[in-house]
Amino acid sequence: MIRSRIVIIGAGFAGYRTAHTLSRLARGKADITLLNPTDYFLYLPLLPHVATGVLEPRRVTVSLPGTLPRVRLALGEADGVDMEQHKVTYTDPEGTRGELSYDRLVLSVGSVNKLLPVPGVAEHAHGFRGMPEALYLRDHITRQVELAAAAPDAETCRARCTFVVVGAGYTGVELAAHGRLFTDALVRKQPLRHGVRPRWLLLDIAGRVLPELDERLAATADRVLRGRGVEVRTGTSVKEATSEGVLLDDGEFIGTRTLAWCVGVRPDPLVAGLGRPLERGRLRVDPWLNVPGHPEVFACGDAAAVPDRHHPGQYTPMTAQHAWRQGATAAHNVAASLGHGTRRPYRHRDLGFTVDLGGAKAAANPLGVPLSGPLAGAVTRGYHLAAMPGNRVRVAADWLLDALLPRQAVQLGLVRSASVPLDTASPEVARFPAAAPHSVHDPHASVHDPHASVHDPHAQEPPNHRANHREDPHDQQ
Repeated sequence: MIRSRIVIIGAGFAGYRTAHTLSRLARGKADITLLNPTDYFLYLPLLPHVATGVLEPRRVTVSLPGTLPRVRLALGEADGVDMEQHKVTYTDPEGTRGELSYDRLVLSVGSVNKLLPVPGVAEHAHGFRGMPEALYLRDHITRQVELAAAAPDAETCRARCTFVVVGAGYTGVELAAHGRLFTDALVRKQPLRHGVRPRWLLLDIAGRVLPELDERLAATADRVLRGRGVEVRTGTSVKEATSEGVLLDDGEFIGTRTLAWCVGVRPDPLVAGLGRPLERGRLRVDPWLNVPGHPEVFACGDAAAVPDRHHPGQYTPMTAQHAWRQGATAAHNVAASLGHGTRRPYRHRDLGFTVDLGGAKAAANPLGVPLSGPLAGAVTRGYHLAAMPGNRVRVAADWLLDALLPRQAVQLGLVRSASVPLDTASPEVARFPAAAPHSVHDPHASVHDPHASVHDPHAQEPPNHRANHREDPHDQQ
């Protein structure tokens, strides 16, 4: 008996859930291959905890071989899909080209950092979509506070301990909230010049923080941020980024060495090369998650424009909740296409949102019930523990230790600035330049070190034609 070949591209929320559910539904009657650049599923909502020293990196990663025993893992980055020949081409971590044939294909490649045509941003900002970026930011924040403490003048000291986060959505709000607590803890051990304190700014062109969420959640988050000392500036954007700071659209120049870019995400550029109809960069699918004209191809998660049955004419937003549930639907429909069960359209029910603001503070509206304070904090962390497909005990233990013990503030220096460019189609993979002697010999190279720039002429990336894809400035969400 010939076994069906199922290939899943991407192990984010949608891809992991698809693989996990399919491995159960197929019952060994199909060969399932999961193509992913890393051997782990990353629980993205807790990435701010990694960047600010609350959780150790492995706590938010779940082993793919360890939790998907009936799924074959192919390490690599997909760089082409031939829907006529039913083949996927990819490049493995050592640069070797590979090819996978399929009878059923699930495209769940996810999303990458969203770029805007702002001068200097690609050179001087860093995104927040992968583990390398979180590890880099953790080192960088620690380094800047240490350099600020030893700065020869007050102006340099202030610039080094000023941190600018652009984008007041879910990620930006959590990063600013946790970051403020982290730097306050750092300066208690590493005092700055008299009168200088860490400064965090959260910028967004929208009229309020969390513009995509309920207004009550936004009001709670705004109140906590401002009470903690974060400067929230709505209706404000960056006009230009330089090595010395950022110029705002109101003409003010902010001296800083840290620019975190959290303005949103865009679909993985792989889908743009498929030659299929797109909706704002996302691959159009029908309610059963099929790509029109190709009943053997399914798409889900951030890369797919899935019709929203509750809002006719609209598409489901790019959130982890939707990706996770779309993965389950895709798995059932793939199985149904092979004769196991009946296919189903994608339906969803809004379960509410949670925003972890650090410490005991959070904002949440589970099932539409608005919560704030310690109760919201308990609900938020309980939700994350329930949603994680592994490592729950380790995560809970780290949270307990963080509440009882001071955080460890050391630089590991494992990820350099050039390894995490903002303009990349693979934020989950660190880019290691083949020759970057300056960054090797300068242990204190900052995010704006010209020798550690993402445009270092000596830098070489692995063979991946998607690595330097630039977003069309006319296709902005």
